[in-house]
Amino acid sequence: MESMRKAVDRLYGHRVMRRRSTEVTSEAALRAARASAALSGSDWGLEEVRRRTDFSSEAQARTVGAALRVTAEAGQLLSVWRQSPTRVLARLHLVAAGGVGAGDERIGRPRLAGEPAVEAPGAEALGPLTETPLPDPDEVAGRLEGLTELLLAPSDAPALVMAAVVHGELLALRPFGSFNGVVARAAERIVLINSGLDPKSICPAEVGHAELGRAAYAGAFEGYLSGTPAGMAAWIVHCGRAIELGVRESTAVCEALQRGAA
Repeated sequence: MESMRKAVDRLYGHRVMRRRSTEVTSEAALRAARASAALSGSDWGLEEVRRRTDFSSEAQARTVGAALRVTAEAGQLLSVWRQSPTRVLARLHLVAAGGVGAGDERIGRPRLAGEPAVEAPGAEALGPLTETPLPDPDEVAGRLEGLTELLLAPSDAPALVMAAVVHGELLALRPFGSFNGVVARAAERIVLINSGLDPKSICPAEVGHAELGRAAYAGAFEGYLSGTPAGMAAWIVHCGRAIELGVRESTAVCEALQRGAA
């Protein structure tokens, strides 16, 4: 946590951040969305994401579009998050899946009994992140209530720990019928912004998760699922490392802006 905190502080102290922080924030959001889509099975190059305007033509494009919409929406929901995190999660799913199944009654609400959870409809080549059975709706409801209580209660827990727990719990619950990974990573982003650790949203953890690789992501997540102290610590360390790599990405953006290369 100390290593991650120092990395974030160095980025916020970069001279480019004094006058061009909005540009860094925008670029970080784009790169975060690209990375989140890659973890959900649509690994497009950054320039392809940047130049495309149509994200409804086929399954991979819809996944990229979902990640872009959710990443853009996340920073607009802080006031609601502070009162009702579950409302924000429903909104994020509505935004993510809105371009996939408009009118589908499953969008924006938790799964019911017997309903499946597919990360990216039509683009499931990677398979699920974990083979553990889906929690039933009653368990999902109870654990979401517990997560909400945790988030709304006064706490001295470090932002990294809270963000990692929110991310891991949503990956474990898979509360929606689709795009649970995209929503979980966006929720991690919201916690980091809301905590004050990354108020300008320039430390894209999604980039780090993607750079570390899906296998490492899944392996660390299995540690979270184990519930053991060692497993939880491994997941938190993985999330911290992802933030550090996101910081490195945005530092490179700052350097490019400083050179006039971006």
